[in-house]
Amino acid sequence: MADRYSFSLTTFSPSGKLVQIEYALNAVNQGVTALGIKATNGVVLATEKKSTSPLVDPPSLSKVSLITPDIGMVYSGMGPDYRVLVDKARKTSHTNYKRIYNEYPPTRILVQDVARVVQEATQSGGVRPYGVSLLIAGWDDGIEPETTEAKEGETDAEKKKASGKTGGILKGGPSLYQVDPSGSYFPWKATAIGKSSTSAKTFLEKRYTEGLELEDAVHIALLTLKETIEGEMNGDTIEIGQ
Repeated sequence: MADRYSFSLTTFSPSGKLVQIEYALNAVNQGVTALGIKATNGVVLATEKKSTSPLVDPPSLSKVSLITPDIGMVYSGMGPDYRVLVDKARKTSHTNYKRIYNEYPPTRILVQDVARVVQEATQSGGVRPYGVSLLIAGWDDGIEPETTEAKEGETDAEKKKASGKTGGILKGGPSLYQVDPSGSYFPWKATAIGKSSTSAKTFLEKRYTEGLELEDAVHIALLTLKETIEGEMNGDTIEIGQ
């Protein structure tokens, strides 16, 4: 009975599970460890670069991808699936959104678009779920709702300068999201995905503190990878984006 649901792409099992999504998560859990840490002045993405052969050229194994000048992405799982999602994210950012608004999308908007693409693969016939989990990091000029009371001593010119296109108040800041094969997405202060994600998260919980600077976040990322990486850790076996 279980087999008939394991081969179906879009049918729920009697226990309420989509078995193909669980298989996709298995692919993620077999992938190398990747992590993200949010600091006060930026976000760090770090991952292990694992080569299948000593003959592979290390610089060609880049896993951290730049989507816009302010948004980056890293993955754990199936590399070909990741490349498809990177292409879709870049198309959304550089073509669709920028053409309409003349600016790149905020991180949250891009995450929602990527998560929608991933989720559609879980309910469409003839396709399978994406076998990757993503960490998406960015720096945004976010918008806060306007308050009814103006700041004391603030002139009309100052208020106009601070306001955004929707009439809100601009507020920059870092953000870090995780997108899973189901299409779910979550904001994080620090997290890890991949084969050693459980131990990496435990290590991050002990080391992470509020108010981290970017330099400290890079140091914690290196220490976390050192705890989980197999073999020597050097510039050819790890990759860091910030």
